Amino acid sequence: MANTLPVSDVVNVQINMAPKAAATRDFGALLILGASNVIDIAERIRQYTGLDGVTSDFGTSAEEYAAANLFFAQSPQPARVYIGRWAKTATAALLKGATLTTAQQDMVLFTAVTSGGMKITIDGTLKTLSAINLSGETNLNGVASAITTALAGAGTCTWNANFSRFEIVSATTGATSTISYAEAPASGTDISGLLGLITGQASVPVDGVVAETLLDAVAALADQSNDWYGLRVADTSPTIDELLGVAAYIEAASPSRIFGVTTQSSLALDGTSTADLPYKLKAAKYRRSFSQYSGSSPYADASIFGRAFTVDFQGNNTTITLKFKQEPSITAESLNATQAAALKAKNCNVFVNYNNDTAIIQEGVMADGSFFDEVHGLDWLQNDLQTAVYNLLYTSTTKIQQTDPGINRIVTVLNERCEQAVTNGLVAPGIWNGPDIGSLKSGQLLSAGYYVYAPPVSTQSQADREARKAPVIQIAVKLAGAVHSSNIIINVNR
Repeated sequence: MANTLPVSDVVNVQINMAPKAAATRDFGALLILGASNVIDIAERIRQYTGLDGVTSDFGTSAEEYAAANLFFAQSPQPARVYIGRWAKTATAALLKGATLTTAQQDMVLFTAVTSGGMKITIDGTLKTLSAINLSGETNLNGVASAITTALAGAGTCTWNANFSRFEIVSATTGATSTISYAEAPASGTDISGLLGLITGQASVPVDGVVAETLLDAVAALADQSNDWYGLRVADTSPTIDELLGVAAYIEAASPSRIFGVTTQSSLALDGTSTADLPYKLKAAKYRRSFSQYSGSSPYADASIFGRAFTVDFQGNNTTITLKFKQEPSITAESLNATQAAALKAKNCNVFVNYNNDTAIIQEGVMADGSFFDEVHGLDWLQNDLQTAVYNLLYTSTTKIQQTDPGINRIVTVLNERCEQAVTNGLVAPGIWNGPDIGSLKSGQLLSAGYYVYAPPVSTQSQADREARKAPVIQIAVKLAGAVHSSNIIINVNR
C-alpha cells in the first residue's frame, strides 16, 4: 500500500464522554430487620422485589415474612424491600459452597464416590474426613447428610436448594466459631471440589460473632448500605428502651432515614399513661420515627410503609397523604372517642373503623406530630436538589465559573428540580409566611410555590472566594399540604 498521510493532520476529532451522573436515593426502599439465620452475618442484607422471593428464603412462619407480606399487600404495590440480619444470638461459622450447575448436580458424579474424603478446619481443629461412601445416596440432601455424619459433631452440612449449593455450619457459636475452605485429603477420592467447597469456588468463610444489640445491628446495616430509607424491626422481643435507642439513632443518622414501630399495648389507648412507647416517642419529639397501634398485628406499620413507599416523586401529582388510606390484611380497630383521642394526643397512628362502614388510617403523623408525607417528601427534595447540583459540577466538561453567570447555572438547576416538586404535588403556590429572602417578603404570594435566591458573587468574602465556594443559595418552598377534615355549615331558610 502506498504511503498516505493521516486525515487527523487536517481534521482532528476527539470525543469527550461526560461521566455518568449520580443517581438519587430510593425513597421507597424499606429495610426489614430480623433475627432469622437465613442471611449470614457477612452478607447482612438482601434485596427482594416481591413476596415470592421472601417466601422462598424464609418460608411463611418467619417474622420477616409477616412484615414483608403486609408491605407487599398494599395497593398499589411497592417495588422492593430489603431484609437485614440481626445477630440477636451468637452466630455459628459458615462456609457456603459454589453454586452448582445442573450438570454438576448429577447424582452419577456423587454415587461414583465409594471412599471419599476432604480436610476442613472447624473451630481451629483440622478435621480429616475419610471413607465417605455416597454410592447409595439418591439425592443431594442424602449427600449432605453423609458429610454431616463424617464431621462427627463438629458441624452440619446441608444442601441449600434455593441457591444450589452445599453449606457447612460449625456446631459452636460466638467469636471462637471459625471455619476454613475445604481441601483435598491425603488419600481417598477428593470430594472437596465436587461439593464446591474449595478456594476459588466457595464464598469467603464466615466466622461466628457474639450476640449484638439491636442498635448495633441497625448501625452496622446503616454503615453497610445507603440503599434503604425506611426501617422496621421484624421481632417482637425488643424492649421500649431498645426501640427508643433505635429511634434516637435514626433521628441523627445521615443520610436521612425513618423508623416505624407497632405497639399492641393497651396503655397506648389510655390518655393518662406515660409508660407506653407512643407517649415516649412523642415526649422525645422524634421527627423521624412513627408508631401505630394495632390489636391484631405486631407488624401493622409495615403496611403504612408499603402505601407511602409507592410514591414516585418524579411523576405528576403523585404525592399522597396517609390519612384515609387502607391497610390490606390488617383488622381495623373499633375504638371509642376517648381511646381515639388518646392515640391522637400521643401522635400514634391507627387503622380505625368509622360508623359509615369504612376504615381508614389516621392521622398519618410522625412521633413529633409532623405529617409523614411532608417528612418523606422533604427528604426526597433535599436529596434531589443535592444530587442535581452535584451532577452539574461532576458532569460538566468545563468548570462552573465563580461568576454571576456561573452561579446562575446552579440556580437554573435548582429551579428545575423545585418545579418537579410542584409537579408531583409536594409544593404549591401560597402566601410566604417565613423570613424575608432576597426580593421575597413575608406575607407575599409565592406564585410559583418556590423561590431560589443567590446573592451576587461580588458580595462574597475574599476567604470564601479563595476557597472557591459558591455564595450561599437560599430556597423558599411552600408545601402543598393536604385536607384532613372539613367543617360544613348548612343555613336553612323557610
